[in-house]
Amino acid sequence: MELLAEAWRQADQWLVGRFVIMPDHIHLFCTPARLDSCALGNWVRFWKTYVSNRWPRFEQPPIWQKSHWDRQLRSGESYDEKWEYVRNNPVRHELAQRTEDWPYQGEMNVLLWR
Repeated sequence: MELLAEAWRQADQWLVGRFVIMPDHIHLFCTPARLDSCALGNWVRFWKTYVSNRWPRFEQPPIWQKSHWDRQLRSGESYDEKWEYVRNNPVRHELAQRTEDWPYQGEMNVLLWR
């Protein structure tokens, strides 16, 4: 999780808000850090490459999907609703009893919608 957080800090054209890391996928909320930020796809490729090049187990590198799936949120209510759904993923997949028990989640930046 630290390597991924380091990659997101290096890929500073976008800010990562809340996130949940699952065994086979990642959910994260992000927003451009400034008006001239690169395209989302370029940003995702950057941090995937960053993590892959620094992965500590050469014999077991991360396997990334070629693309990503994104959805634009338009309000704080939607963010809160989507976050509740995302943070319950470990419970739905029977990886944790309660959402707060899942250690692979967090928030790097507070993202605000009006």
